[in-house]
Amino acid sequence: MKDFLYCIDKEFTVEFYDVDSMNVVWHGNYVKFMEAGRCALLDDLGYGYREMVEDGYAFPVVTMNVKYIRSLYFSEKAVIRSYLMEYENCLKIKYEIYNSKGELCTKADTTQMALKLDTNESCFVSPERMINRIEKKIKGE
Repeated sequence: MKDFLYCIDKEFTVEFYDVDSMNVVWHGNYVKFMEAGRCALLDDLGYGYREMVEDGYAFPVVTMNVKYIRSLYFSEKAVIRSYLMEYENCLKIKYEIYNSKGELCTKADTTQMALKLDTNESCFVSPERMINRIEKKIKGE
């Protein structure tokens, strides 16, 4: 049995501005790759950042864990695989970044909590429209 609810891959190219003087991706830029993967995942699920704002919510990252396994290099093609793990009470997403040889380079996860924009209050249940759209997508409707 799989341990995730939904998954999507996003290809990208390591750009010059992503690397340091050693021609490898600077460790902080992996967070940017994760954001690109998260946006692709949420958009595919039908509840991206635009829908969040329309509904009056932000979803700040509250935890992030990153394990670096091997480096990515300038101009290399890569893939970030984003896995939806949880969505009803918070957004939990796992990530795997693979290099052009298909080797696992980075593993990570983030947790985001809903925040009402008008009151800055944390919510312990995700917005109803988000839950409905995600459930519709993962059920294949």
